[in-house]
Amino acid sequence: MRFVDHFIAGGTAGLPSGRRAAVMDPNSGGQQAEVVLGGPEALERAVAAAQAAQPAWAATNPQRRARVMFEFKRLIEANMDELARMLSAEHGKVIADSKGDIQRGLEVVEFVCGVPHLQKGEYTQGAGPGIDVYSMRQPIGIGAGITPFNFPAMIPLWMGAVALAVGNAFILKPSERDPSVPNRIAQLWLEAGLPEGVFQVVHGDKEMVDAILDHPAIGAVSFVGSSDIANYVYQRGAAAGKRVQAMGGAKNHGIVMPDADLDQVVNDLCGAAFGSAGERCMALPVVVPVGEDTAERLRAKLIPAIHALKVGISTDPEAQYGPVVTAQHKAAIERWIQTAVDEGSELVIDGRGFTLQGHENGFFLGPTLLDRVTPTMQSYHNEIFGPVLQIVRAQNFEEALALPSQHQYGNGVAIFTRNGHAAREFAARVHVGMVGINVPIPVPVAYHSFGGWKRSGFGDTDQYGTEGIRFWTRAKKVTARWPDGGADGSNAFVIPTMG
Repeated sequence: MRFVDHFIAGGTAGLPSGRRAAVMDPNSGGQQAEVVLGGPEALERAVAAAQAAQPAWAATNPQRRARVMFEFKRLIEANMDELARMLSAEHGKVIADSKGDIQRGLEVVEFVCGVPHLQKGEYTQGAGPGIDVYSMRQPIGIGAGITPFNFPAMIPLWMGAVALAVGNAFILKPSERDPSVPNRIAQLWLEAGLPEGVFQVVHGDKEMVDAILDHPAIGAVSFVGSSDIANYVYQRGAAAGKRVQAMGGAKNHGIVMPDADLDQVVNDLCGAAFGSAGERCMALPVVVPVGEDTAERLRAKLIPAIHALKVGISTDPEAQYGPVVTAQHKAAIERWIQTAVDEGSELVIDGRGFTLQGHENGFFLGPTLLDRVTPTMQSYHNEIFGPVLQIVRAQNFEEALALPSQHQYGNGVAIFTRNGHAAREFAARVHVGMVGINVPIPVPVAYHSFGGWKRSGFGDTDQYGTEGIRFWTRAKKVTARWPDGGADGSNAFVIPTMG
């Protein structure tokens, strides 16, 4: 049985551990590996290695750090096929989705290749008589990332690339469900020239999370996962004096105006709602047609398109999506479908009971379509995180605008329309952090920043982009005076703001 260990100080840790977790193959339903579940002992070793390595890495000039980023980018590209196969084998998403997972993380690496410019401070000459004021952005020291199962490459790259580029050491605690890609990423960082101890991986469950949140040497923690745990991470980490950003769950809406191109909408919805089996915080699981006529026309086009979707094993190049990550998660999705029916939703297409010949024990679900869902239903209020699309009918623009604005989550939203005024009005007024206009999954490009509102994001800074640079650094402000030595008191100090 394959064993996945911590990656500490440049190699596997070899620490004794009485606790391990099964790593499943979602395609077959069988176990393929075991991963160590560590705690404070493993974290202490990682922190010690980080403390030994980080000062020299921070003192490395940003241009040399950028060269490591460039080489790491090259290595990720050279190993793309291997990484995608490894990712799909443990997560279950199809190879094309796995490559997309890696590529979106790689775009953040490309962004931080410009760290010599990104980490520059500000300078004011002559802020007062003979006084200059400047700032410098310095690394936090040791940062940590706690990442979810659904993007085992992209999110560790989002966090780690920015943290490393600005001079931090970084300790990653990935999901125990698909731990192999993070370890391989750690190896590639070493090959790229990153010093040992600057990027490390510790595996574990809540015991490891709590150890990270409580450790006094870790100055900043970035988290992505469910909202309840995000809130817990934020509260506990902040109470320990850490800088914390914690991204939570989502229930993203797609508003369909009467003038929208419905063929394009249906094509977008099939990818955004069912791609990666719906296991994405930026999936689009709720569609809101405006007006009964729009709803009926959209439904008529959705039904055959959903029936045409192909579910297959992760290596099937013709499959639109593969299995979900675990048997427990499959069962949870099926319970939400039944809850929606019990609450009065119309079950138009039922994905339960789907099996794939030769893979009958795999964690597969067919696509599900529910109509006439209302905002009072728990199945609408909560995140299902599976291949389930809910139709919530709105009578007018204002009602459609209110749905995502009043929802507990505020991660992403999209509007489909040809009307520029409606799109502009919607983007300005909707109470959601990321907005797409005829874009179903509005994940910002790497040189902007990613983050939701309300219960989708805890903390005051977003992931990657310029917000990420600010999160992983601290601004130090310096006020300097170089007097000419006048004896008449003309060089007496004057506070710059009063000069």
